[in-house]
Amino acid sequence: MKLTATSTRARHARWIRPILAVTTAALVAGCAQVPNPSPNDPWESYNRSMYSFNDAVDRAVLKPIATGYETITPRPVRTCVHNVFSNLGDVWSGINSLLQGRGRDFVDTFGRILFNSTVGLGGCIDVASMHGARKIPNDFGMTLGVWGFGQGPYFVLPFFGASTVRDGVGTAVTLAAPVTPTAAVFAIDNIPVRNSILGLYIVDTRANLLEAGRLVDQIALDKYSFIRDAYLQRRKAMLDSRENSQHASTQDTLDGAGQPAAHPSDNLPVYDDPEAAPSN
Repeated sequence: MKLTATSTRARHARWIRPILAVTTAALVAGCAQVPNPSPNDPWESYNRSMYSFNDAVDRAVLKPIATGYETITPRPVRTCVHNVFSNLGDVWSGINSLLQGRGRDFVDTFGRILFNSTVGLGGCIDVASMHGARKIPNDFGMTLGVWGFGQGPYFVLPFFGASTVRDGVGTAVTLAAPVTPTAAVFAIDNIPVRNSILGLYIVDTRANLLEAGRLVDQIALDKYSFIRDAYLQRRKAMLDSRENSQHASTQDTLDGAGQPAAHPSDNLPVYDDPEAAPSN
């Protein structure tokens, strides 16, 4: 047992050291100062440097692999893979709905999980969406916002990209939580299988952002500012919709046909939440 624990620590050390080295290098690169940073982005000097680093890694590694995956993998297979991971992600979304006091969203989300896991063949087919049960994106960063924590400055995370201080804490909690897609993958004892599934999860996540990336490339003069503003706008709209619904009656949350009204954030572009991105 002691040998197993030692081996586990050794494996973790092999991952942590390169990540710390890369992060340190990016922090050093952030020394170049932006003369007049945006009020909502006081750390713009660091953020732009980290964005450039993430973009370089993405262009060199992740984007080519994701593009190749999109090219050679049939659409139904890609959709099935994405839906399975999305179904796992719904567990964490539902838990966060419960933490936010959104009982209806919690019940609806776990209804989706049950429906898709059974009738949808383990989540491969999103049967729930076909029957009008929309996906409800949620995360711990949003939960912290509902609890009253301020978002803090805009903050670009190494590898993960656009965030804020609050959402960065939420990301850390999500990575440590035992009920997320990544936790489910790391629970697999077979190392080759675990690493293969983890790689597929990363590629699937990146592949589902390719279309949004193409849109940014076409219309944005300053991609960094465009992504930052879109991210902050969407997160604010998501939080506003949750805070407003806490004070609204059931009738206020229904449209004229008696169906759940769409959240104000539903039609905003998605650059931060792979699970909310449309399947290819």
